[in-house]
Amino acid sequence: MTEDAFLADYDPSRYPAVAVTVDVVALTIRDGVLHVLLVERGEAPFQGRWALPGGFVKVGEENLDQAAARELAEETGLSSPSRVHLEQLASYGDPGRDPRMPIISVAYLAFGPEMPDPRAGSDASDAAWVPVASLGLTASGAQPPGATRRLAFDHARILSDGLERARGKLEYTPLATAFLPGTFTIPELRAVYECVWDEALHAGNFHRKVLSVPGFIEGTGDTTASGGRKGGPRARLYRAGDARLLHPALLRPASEEDIR
Repeated sequence: MTEDAFLADYDPSRYPAVAVTVDVVALTIRDGVLHVLLVERGEAPFQGRWALPGGFVKVGEENLDQAAARELAEETGLSSPSRVHLEQLASYGDPGRDPRMPIISVAYLAFGPEMPDPRAGSDASDAAWVPVASLGLTASGAQPPGATRRLAFDHARILSDGLERARGKLEYTPLATAFLPGTFTIPELRAVYECVWDEALHAGNFHRKVLSVPGFIEGTGDTTASGGRKGGPRARLYRAGDARLLHPALLRPASEEDIR
């Protein structure tokens, strides 16, 4: 049988219908605290609960990456900033994860600096940057029964996976710089690591390690306009280098005690 003949006789209705959605774990740092973007669902299922921004893929009109970028902008009012990092995280397809029908979600991880206040889209009643710590997530992606913002669907698990991916990528890639503006100081870079890892780091050791990684950051030749809070010298300014992987890696304190 030729391929044309096979396709002419092919009947997709013989197979169960499965929908595909995208969900986005969008992270940013506000006032020194790691925040995640959540929307309050304005309709069933899980009306009134909070969820990651997301929605159904427009089949035949967009690919997964385009759907994730669209949902991040459309459902929250955020136009994608040029420096937002967006990457595919994982796929989720457990039976019953959505009460409507079998739905597979392809989750994305996004993070960037200075993201603006969100605006809820048409199917959401509210949208907000929420401190990650306030959600009470366990390592397995569970929430305590009394959590103020209960997450819909399996979004607690997806968020937990996204946080672990972000923490891991800061070890071996330069993506910590995606949380920062174009130029930054080493203390500001250290603050990103401390915020995402939720660990205090030794300033001197961190400074030494960062500068020892080829291509991680490069000096601009400029300094901050003023010194520190105690009237110290002005800090040197850096920008992201051209490295794609960090070698040696900057390991988390749990696995490298001397970075503390």
